[in-house]
Amino acid sequence: MRREATLIATALLVAMAAGSILILIYGQSPARVYVALFSRTWGSTYGIGQVLFKSTPLIFTGLAVAIAFRCGLFNIGAEGQLAAGAFATGLVAASVHAPAVIAVPVAMIAGACAGGVIGAIPGALRAFTGAHEVINTIMLNFIVAALILWAGGEGAFASGTTHTALIDLRAAIPDLGIEGSAANVSILIALAAAVAVWFVLGRTRRGFELCAVGENPAAAENAGISVRAMTIWAMTLSGAIAGLVGTSTVLGYKHYFEEGMGRGTGFMGIAVALLGRNHPLGVVAAALVFGTLSHGGIAVSGICPKEIVDVLEAVIILALAVGAAAGHLDKKRKRA
Repeated sequence: MRREATLIATALLVAMAAGSILILIYGQSPARVYVALFSRTWGSTYGIGQVLFKSTPLIFTGLAVAIAFRCGLFNIGAEGQLAAGAFATGLVAASVHAPAVIAVPVAMIAGACAGGVIGAIPGALRAFTGAHEVINTIMLNFIVAALILWAGGEGAFASGTTHTALIDLRAAIPDLGIEGSAANVSILIALAAAVAVWFVLGRTRRGFELCAVGENPAAAENAGISVRAMTIWAMTLSGAIAGLVGTSTVLGYKHYFEEGMGRGTGFMGIAVALLGRNHPLGVVAAALVFGTLSHGGIAVSGICPKEIVDVLEAVIILALAVGAAAGHLDKKRKRA
């Protein structure tokens, strides 16, 4: 635990150092930029709301990637899974005319089911054919995007647009009323999902089996755990959680699904899971870090280019990857 905390702290410090060099090259004061970044995010009510809003989808995708990682799988298809889920959420929320207590859960379940199906496909292919989930999830990202465009052209999108019809307002979830920000109740749903994942992984037999497969598939198989079943289940659950992104973007923000909505969020979920060390509560903290940088980049764009903040995110990821690789090599040396 101490080593992981040191690795995370080092990654953040390296990112700030790299960002400072770039800011100096640009001709600005690093102190001024960092003060502005934090004062315009966590230093204002509106900034806090925007950070929470931008962090919410990252919590879902970070949890999705972390679940797969814990089972020894690399799910980089959260991009397609969240798109399928948000699309299904938008269609169902626009067509189910019922009170909120029915419409909201039904729309969320539709999104989770759509994302779960897209996650189950590479899981089944890995389990029964050995096809690597990295290749399959990458391909499915493109397939899902193409299918959504096809469905939109067949009438799923409102005429002359690339988005679905407005959802029934009874299916909309309320905002948090944080000074005009886009933050909505979906942040509470995301936090509940993190707690649920923590409980499943740490307090249930199924969660123990999932982690056991991730640690040592051969030993898990010898202990009577079906590696095939667990592989499919882990990828399905991973996709289902990614499919809940529509709760924030569709039900809580725009009130319709739009082609390209949430693009990049699935891949950022990988970074969130890495920074959070694949622990559900760590994922929440990491999502807040990246949410802060996401809104902070916009907030300081008048002082320095937003791309400098994007570089901070990249450096964090690289530092974590290098640190993890070094730790892995160190373990191998000790075993030898």
